[in-house]
Amino acid sequence: MESARMKIGFLFDLRNPAKWERPWAEHYARSLELCEEADHLGAGGIWFTEHHRFADGYLPQPLTFAAAAAARTRHVRIGTAVVLPALRKPAQLAEEAALVDLISGGRLELGLGAGYRTPEYRLFDVDFGRRFSLTGKNIAEVQRLWTTGEITPLPIQDPVPLWGGFYGPRGARLAGRLGIGFLHFSHKLFPIYRAGLIEGGHDPASARVSDLLPVLIADDPERAWSRVIPHLAHQMNSYRQLSVEDTDASVPQLLEDSEMRHQPSDGSWGMLEILTPEQAVERIHERIAGLPVHHLIFWASIAGMPEDLVLRHLELVSQTLPSLLEARFNACQ
Repeated sequence: MESARMKIGFLFDLRNPAKWERPWAEHYARSLELCEEADHLGAGGIWFTEHHRFADGYLPQPLTFAAAAAARTRHVRIGTAVVLPALRKPAQLAEEAALVDLISGGRLELGLGAGYRTPEYRLFDVDFGRRFSLTGKNIAEVQRLWTTGEITPLPIQDPVPLWGGFYGPRGARLAGRLGIGFLHFSHKLFPIYRAGLIEGGHDPASARVSDLLPVLIADDPERAWSRVIPHLAHQMNSYRQLSVEDTDASVPQLLEDSEMRHQPSDGSWGMLEILTPEQAVERIHERIAGLPVHHLIFWASIAGMPEDLVLRHLELVSQTLPSLLEARFNACQ
C-alpha cells in the first residue's frame, strides 16, 4: 500500500428510489452540495458511475455530472468508476473528458469499463458481444487522440490518469496492455494485470490499483444497520434483477433483509459492511496489503439512505480514517 500517495474518496451513483424519491432537480442539487461537503472535509476524490434504464435513475451521464461537480469543488480528484467507452465515439469521449479536466484544473481520474447489461448496449445500438474489443479499441483511440492533439482543447494533465474497471482476467490483462491503472483490488488478478503491463511494453513498476469498497463508516454500526438495510435491499435486488434483464438467465429471488449482513467465510467483502473507523482500518488493511493502492473509494450513500448517516459517513471517512490508516501502515513498516 503506497500510503503517501493514497487518496480516500466517495462514489456517487445518484440513485433516487421511488420509496424515498425527491424531485430530480432537487436531488441533483443536493448531490452537488454533498460533493462540495466532501471537498470541504478534505476527501481525496469524488467519483461517478454509469448505468442506463434503471428505474431509480442511477446516473446515465457521469461526465456531465462530473463537470458540474468540478466547477463546485477545488481540491478533490474528479473520477469516473466507470464510464462505458464502447457506448461512445472515441472523439466524443476524449473531448468530454478533456473538458472535465480543464474545468477542474487538472483533477480528472478517468475510469473506464465494459459493463455487463445487454439493455444498455441495445439502447445505444452497440453489439454487446463485442464489448471487450470495443472497450479496448476505444480506450486506445482516446489515448491516441490526446497524444496527437487531434482534438482540442487538450486536457491539462499529460497524461490523464486512466483506469480499467474490470473484474475478470481478460479485463485485468487488457488494462495492463493499455498501460492504465487497474480499478479492482484482487491479489489473484493483480499478477495478470502486471503481466499485461509487460506484454504491452509498459514498466511493471507503474502498476497501480484502486477500487470501490462496500463499506460504510458509523459511530454505532448496530444502530446504523437497522436504518440502512431497506436501502441496501433496494440496491442489491435491483442489481441482481437488472443484471439478467434481456438474457436467458432466470430472475434471482429477492434477497431478504436477514441476508443483507452475510459475510463470506473466505474473508472477502460482504454485500456491505458497516464499521467503526477502527474496525474499517483493520478490515481494509488485510484486504489491500501488498497492492500498490492509489485510491480507496467508498459509497457516498446507499440508495437514498438517511442523510444524517450520509453526512457522518462523509466526515468519518474524510477526517478520521486517513490518520488511522497512516498509523496502521507505518506500524507494518
